[in-house]
Order: sequence, then structure tokens, then C-alpha cells
Amino acid sequence: MSGVITGKAYVVSDNIDTDQIIPAQYLSLVPTIEDEYRQLGGYALCGLPQDDYPRRLTDGGTVPCPYAVVIAGRNFGCGSSREHAPIALGAAGIQAVVAESFARIFFRNCIATGELYPVDCPKRLCEAFQTGDEVTIDLDKLTITRVADGESFALAPLGEVQKVVAAGGLFNYARATGLVAERSGAS
Repeated sequence: MSGVITGKAYVVSDNIDTDQIIPAQYLSLVPTIEDEYRQLGGYALCGLPQDDYPRRLTDGGTVPCPYAVVIAGRNFGCGSSREHAPIALGAAGIQAVVAESFARIFFRNCIATGELYPVDCPKRLCEAFQTGDEVTIDLDKLTITRVADGESFALAPLGEVQKVVAAGGLFNYARATGLVAERSGAS
């Protein structure tokens, strides 16, 4: 992934839990099987209450979705410690989640899987943006900008997390940096 992400934002509020991100009935899908990976993306955020979120992340399960970024309030990814949550969002085409705060396990699963960037923002962006707003995230300058009016907000530094996600997750990063040896043929 590059240091700049541009696309539409999908905006959610506080306490979006992993059951809302990917309901338990879809956890039998295996992300390493390409077709099932795409199916996970089609179900991303389908657990959100329809009354609160009439506009859905994926239209009838179509992936990639029209959004590149999820903007959230506090405690995004709370609940069960399922790595399927960031995987489903990544499979849907989401490249970053920008939130006031993350549940620790969701944040770590984003890094471990390399599916998307979990980016903290001290400002409450879920009230400053609307679903469908075109945004640009510059991970090097640590900003998120609304394209329509150029209003920009500061993001918290990602530190080493940026390198790990950019490498495609913890195992890929460990291999690329020599922390673990590449697998050889049959053992």
C-alpha cells in the first residue's frame, strides 16, 4: 500500500464491535480461499443496524465496495478477538480505518494481517465527515483531507505499524526484514 489513500469514506459512530463488522455466522469462511475471502468482503459491516446505517458498505455484497476508508468514533473493533474483522474490511476494499480510538485486539489484528491501516485521530471525525465524502489520507504527512473543501485534520503517527501493514502483515514483514527465514521446499 502506498503512503497516500484516496477514495470515499464510510462513516460510523462509537463502539462498532466485531459482530457488526463481520457477524459470527460468516466466520466459517476461510480467508485464504480466494472466493471465500471475497465473500467475507461482501459481508463487511453487514451487522450494523439497518435503521442507523441505511446506506450499506457493500451493495448487495458487491466487492470491492465504493469506499476506501472507514471513519469511526471511539472504540472501533471492540468485542470478540476475531481476525476476520480487519480481513473482511480489507476484502471489501477498505484500505484504512480512521478512528478516535480502537479496541486493542482489533488494532493488533489489523497489523498482524496487514489488511488495512488502523489510524488514530484525536479529533472526532465521525461528526466532521459524512458517508460518501471523498477523502485523501497522507500517511507520511499524517493528515486526512476532505477533498471537496480541502479541510485537513491531523492524524496520530503510525510508527513501525506503517511498515508492517505496508509489508502485508506481521509474517511478511518478519520475512522481509530477516526476522524469520523464508520457508524452504518440503520438510
